[in-house]
Amino acid sequence: MVMSGEKAGAGNGNGSVAGAVEEERAGVSASAQVPASALARTPAQAQAPAQAPTQARVSLRERKKQLTYRAISDAAVAMFLERGFDKVSVAEVAAAADISKPTLFRYFPAKEDLALHRFADCEDEAARVVGGRAPGASPLEALRRHFLAGLDRRDPATGLCDAPQVLAFHRLLYGTPSLVARLYAYQGRSEAALARALGGGVTARLAAGQVIAVLRILAEENWRRIDAGEGADRGYAGAVQAAEEAFVQLRSGLEPEGRG
Repeated sequence: MVMSGEKAGAGNGNGSVAGAVEEERAGVSASAQVPASALARTPAQAQAPAQAPTQARVSLRERKKQLTYRAISDAAVAMFLERGFDKVSVAEVAAAADISKPTLFRYFPAKEDLALHRFADCEDEAARVVGGRAPGASPLEALRRHFLAGLDRRDPATGLCDAPQVLAFHRLLYGTPSLVARLYAYQGRSEAALARALGGGVTARLAAGQVIAVLRILAEENWRRIDAGEGADRGYAGAVQAAEEAFVQLRSGLEPEGRG
């Protein structure tokens, strides 16, 4: 998610990001070396047959890699929130994480990615919703229900979240032009993933572009009201109404039927 509120510190037992990098390089093969939260299995994995040892080792290595990404990102975001994005150098982030700049850039190609790493987890969210929808449900209805459920649980991705750490991160994001610009690249990948889930082709790309734009605008509008001082609970009804109207517009198009 955008911000989970969890602390950084994934590593080799001493909280060192460098330790996490070294473990990931070595290929973690023992579950005792990985935090319990990293070993949580998805429903699909729980139903799958046991993997061969080599496959399991690769899976654990990938999980450790994700923990390393998160630890570095968390360290960077803490510094950005304290001092401002533009006032923190990549060299300072690398030093705080106890890794070299080349190693940092191996994980994060651009400085902006250090702050936006959490959005990478959501790039294919709309595509996954469409792919996993209930039998008989249309893609649009599945996306509508998913967004409304997000509003109900105050998911930061919907913009309707006033948790202090989320507010701080959103202010950092929307107050930094280079981060906003980089965010569009993440949203472009979301659009491409959704288009593939919808079958590909020009029609699917047009539909995906409209859906992702609507979700972005709804989230930005929710955030704008939160930033103006409207609490998430107070703004919930209005956010639901706006979402319902937006999905009606997606279904009907820009021109109501019967108008010339």
